[in-house]
Amino acid sequence: QVQLVESGGGRVQPGGSLRLSCAASGGIFSINAMGWYRQAPGKQRELVALFTRGGSANYLDSVKGRFAISIDNGKKTVYLQMNSLKPEDTAVYYCNADLRGTLGPLGEYWGQGTQVTVSS
Repeated sequence: QVQLVESGGGRVQPGGSLRLSCAASGGIFSINAMGWYRQAPGKQRELVALFTRGGSANYLDSVKGRFAISIDNGKKTVYLQMNSLKPEDTAVYYCNADLRGTLGPLGEYWGQGTQVTVSS
């Protein structure tokens, strides 16, 4: 059974940094895409950063230059380094992965979410 386990959220002051991690497990052969979405209260879920199998990374415009996504394919873990955090970055951050098993596609999965709060 596929699981995505997130860690690294918390509370930080504006200008601070946090690093989120998401580890995938459960019969995974390869990763087609893996990344992070976020949802703030009263707002729609939005893509923050996504790493695709081709090696490219896509970012939400408002986080470019502040956030960096990286992936360890061996550990099947994706990281999101968040620097220069702003109050508007406050949201629940969700890991998302499109995975492939040895026999074919496994589908798309979501983590349970981790709260990031940026406040003085």
